[in-house]
Formats: sequence, C-alpha cells, structure tokens
Amino acid sequence: MTAPETDSETEPDIEALRKRALTSLITARDRTTLLTSCVEDPDLTAQHSPLMSPLVWDLAHIGNQEELWLLRTVGGREAMRPEIDSLYDAFEHPRSERPSLPLLAPAEARRYAAEVRGRALDLLESADFHGTRLTEAGFAFGMIAQHEQQHDETMLITHQLRTGPQALTAPDPAPAPPFTGPAEVLVPGGPFTMGTSGEPWALDNERPAHPREVEPFWIDTVPVTNAAYQAFIEDGGYVTERWWEPRGWAHIRQHGTVAPLFWRRDGGQWLRRRFGITEPVPPDEPVLHVSWYEADAYARWAGRRLPTETEWEKAARFDPATGRSRRYPWGDADPAPEHANLGQRHLGPAPAGSYPAGESPLGVRQLIGDVWEWTASDFLPYPGFRAFPYKEYSEVFFGPEYKVLRGGSFAVDPVACRGTFRNWDYPIRRQIFSGFRTARSEAV
Repeated sequence: MTAPETDSETEPDIEALRKRALTSLITARDRTTLLTSCVEDPDLTAQHSPLMSPLVWDLAHIGNQEELWLLRTVGGREAMRPEIDSLYDAFEHPRSERPSLPLLAPAEARRYAAEVRGRALDLLESADFHGTRLTEAGFAFGMIAQHEQQHDETMLITHQLRTGPQALTAPDPAPAPPFTGPAEVLVPGGPFTMGTSGEPWALDNERPAHPREVEPFWIDTVPVTNAAYQAFIEDGGYVTERWWEPRGWAHIRQHGTVAPLFWRRDGGQWLRRRFGITEPVPPDEPVLHVSWYEADAYARWAGRRLPTETEWEKAARFDPATGRSRRYPWGDADPAPEHANLGQRHLGPAPAGSYPAGESPLGVRQLIGDVWEWTASDFLPYPGFRAFPYKEYSEVFFGPEYKVLRGGSFAVDPVACRGTFRNWDYPIRRQIFSGFRTARSEAV
C-alpha cells in the first residue's frame, strides 16, 4: 500500500499563518482591483455574456462574502449592509437576472469592498487560528482568499468575452524549444492516496484522503496542442458523428460549432480572439476554450480517451520512489514561477513542454497551470465527504450533470490550485480556460 497522508503533529506557526493569510488576501485584492479598474464604468455594469455576471456584481459579491464569513461569522460583528445580502447571493439570483437587480454602483461597490477589507485585516491581526474548524490554521481567511481568486478568474473570463479594444496586457510566457520528449508516459498500476486530510486550506470536496486502486495506463506527456487539434478539425472531426457522445453531437449541430470558441478561419489559417486582440492560432500552445464534448470527441478520434479524475491525480501526485502522494507534481513546495504558469502573470498558456522543473516524478508536464484539463469523471463526493462550511460550495453540484476539471489554468492563483484541487462544470462549457490531455489503458 502507499504511505497514507498524515496531518502534521507539530504546532502551526501562528505568525507564519497570519503572514500567509495577509499575503493571500492582498494578492487577491490587487488582482481584483486591476480587473475592475482597467475599463470604464459602463463596462463594469454591462453584462457581456448571459453566462457571466456584470463585473460590478462580482466586485460587491467578493466584499459581501468576506463580510459574511470573516466579519460576521468569525468576528461576531454586526452586519454592515444586511439589505444587500440577497442581491449578492449566488444561489438566489441566476447570472441572467443580475443586471436587472439594484446593484451597488461601481464607486459604492469599491467603497464597500474596501471597508470590509479594512475591518477584515484588523480581525486578522488578533486572530489566533484556534478554537473551531473554521478558524483552525486560518482556514476562513484562506477560504476567502480562494473565493476572491476564483472570482478573479471568472472576471478574466468576462474580459475575454467582452468586445471592444484590449484592456488588459501581460507579457507572453517565455519561448520554449519544441518539445521532443516522449508523447506519453506509463503510470504504474496499484494503490495511491487520493485527496487530502492534512492540507489546511483544502476545500471540502478535496477531502478526505483515501486509498484508490488504479490499473496501469498511459497518459499524454503534455496537453493536446492547437496543432494536434487542428488535425482533428481538418480530418472532419466536427462533421463525423461517430466521434461524438450523442448529446455532444446534438449540441454542436444545434449551435453550428466547427472549432474551439473564439477561433475563426481566415483563408488558409485559423485566427483567434484573445482579450481584444486577433492573432494567428499558435500551433504549439495547449488548445483552449474547448468543451468536454469536444475533448471527448478528439480523444475518440485519436484512438484514446480522457483520463479519469483518479488517473489524472495519480499521474500528478504519485511518487513511485516513496509510494506517497505529493502536494504538487514537483513536490511539496508551494508553486514558483519556474514550476507552472499561474496567477495571471501571462494571459495565455505557455508552449507545450514548458516548465520542466514542474514535471511529475513520472515525467508528465504542465499538470498544474496553463489550462484546466477535462477528465472523464462526473463530479462526485469522496468516501467520507462532509460538507463544510456550507453545502452550496460542493454538495449541491454532485451528480452526473457536471464533469471534473483538474490542474488549474494560467488564470488561477496558486492559493486556489493544488494537486488535489477539483473544479467542475457542465460538459457544454467553452468560455472557461479549458483544455485536456488524453490517456489509454496499458493493454490498448
């Protein structure tokens, strides 16, 4: 059996936890400020897609969640603006309705979020990180930092969907030589520990750690690239029914889908729109903005399949030398720029084969960052799952309607990305920063 994950027996360093929480909150707010200050107020209040909220809703929602959990629940403070709670309850109003709500105007939303943050930082100064599960190891502060960063990713998606001139800029990832390593890696069969019980800021759906048995399988060394995906298109991938799951085939026929979202053909080349700029599709980048149905169809066309969530995590975390599961593919250290493309440092994925320092012990690259990777698995609870601190974070989404994505993307901050982190969405979704890699069973 693999060595089980165990909680640390040492006392946490309270000041280190306080510093981590402070840094995480400030990093998140700096990103939120950039995403909501780079456009004028009409762009903040507009709904750029029925799939997304107005940016100003996200801004005030971030502040409202911080007030609810840090000031009221942890700090026991009186509600600052109880009359707005229902406006910013994500389960009370679907995104399509939010533009018609009496939302806080941009200036007022900024003032509210800033006032909440000031009080939250005062609370952090005196927090002892003991007493309840919500406060242990600073979990509530970590949860709020992750929540804000998740909305920063959502707001970046909104920026990609909006029309008009470029509003955001960032340097491109460093050029990388063409990847010449093996196309696939063999992941050995046998048990490993999936999930976590010891990661202090892990969310409920990542818990608890538990043993899983996996048959040996092969997995792509790098994510599927634009060039590889174009071969699928050129071979009639979107007009050949046998590659498609029936609901996926019906969906692409209904919507006339012929390529990833934001792509269009111009003569003999494919172009894409990226944050207000139209450019040729780079062949060596991981393909982006594809649905689960598209990923599944490509895998079938290639004579392969999508990896299960369990297979993905074993490829990312299992160390055959020790038999234990790492926090990240490269080890237990927090992500650094040489490990992965995270944190919106760049506004797109790096070339396939980048970040050799971030590869797994088995040699699989870019499992963290660049693109969210679709898996074959439905979003389901782990054995022993317990909802915490509220059912609406994970439990209400469990079931076959949602497919699991793993690994994070260039838009995800390290605080909201781990080897155990689970994302989920409908199989039709393409506006998210989603790509994939394929797998095959050893005997195939």
